[in-house]
Amino acid sequence: MDFRLELTPRSFAEKMNHRQPLFLTGSCFTENIGSKFKQHKFSVLENPNGILFNPVSIAKSVCSYIQNRQYTASDLFYQNESWHSWEHHSRFSHPQQQACLQLINKSQQAAHHFLQNAGWLIVTLGSAFVYELKEQQAPLQLQQQYQQVVANCHKVPTDKFSKKLLHPAQVQQVLEHMLAELKSFNPGIRVIFTISPVRHLREGFIENNRSKAVLMQAVHQLVDLNDYLYYFPAYELVIDDLRDYRFYAEDMVHPNYAATQYVWEKLQQALIDEPTLQLMKQINSINAAIHHKPFNPASAAHQQFLQVHYQKLQLLQQQMPYIDFSAEAALLQA
Repeated sequence: MDFRLELTPRSFAEKMNHRQPLFLTGSCFTENIGSKFKQHKFSVLENPNGILFNPVSIAKSVCSYIQNRQYTASDLFYQNESWHSWEHHSRFSHPQQQACLQLINKSQQAAHHFLQNAGWLIVTLGSAFVYELKEQQAPLQLQQQYQQVVANCHKVPTDKFSKKLLHPAQVQQVLEHMLAELKSFNPGIRVIFTISPVRHLREGFIENNRSKAVLMQAVHQLVDLNDYLYYFPAYELVIDDLRDYRFYAEDMVHPNYAATQYVWEKLQQALIDEPTLQLMKQINSINAAIHHKPFNPASAAHQQFLQVHYQKLQLLQQQMPYIDFSAEAALLQA
């Protein structure tokens, strides 16, 4: 007897391999999946602005990478003894203004160069709710449509913002603008949209479902019209397939390790080509050897174990010169 219905995502028409750099942007779920790609030695850049949730901030950030925008002091504000950017996560905040700018602009430059050669972009949308600076709070250059939407409130009092739920047409509009700039900048890139399974219950149960529905409607409209766009059902895998609170962390909001691993396995099956899947198994074997904790590290048996895996790693490096195994080699030698 079956006690659940399993979702098997449709296989992608195009497949990914290690030769194609992967750019990821969006919610915290992006970073969970991004770490899996990194562990398997893909060339990855994730969230150059830090974690972003709403489609307006995500689209603005991608366009800023394309333009290689460099931020200035006028783009920052001072709050709680630190300098912040409305378009960046608090990981970029700093007590010193120039240090804050340096962190932001270094990340911008890296994102610009990486995105220009990326083979894939994964965009994970978290919420269709946006927080806008009220007019008296917004800098003069941010008065255009959507420009006053903030990516992070940085614990600024809520009375400085107005909150609204975007319509599907508005989400589609901002994403279309981003995609147009992206295809002009990197014509060969393929884009995967996902909806984050993280539940934004701070907005409320009903509001969270409305928000996710807006994102789904907008994304599917875009995917249906463009053959270089794909949709991967991360949200559906957690909400409709696993469908159980035991797959959430203690906060009952964020998917736990088991849920993230399940989504990762499904993504591998749908997106990554067969030779790369076999290579990933070999990389897993190397990683397991590196993290193995022996009873006696100085024993001849353990030294032989390390030597065997070091030789396997050398062979992989010869066969795959476009993958950098130097960190793993150093750990095995150490």
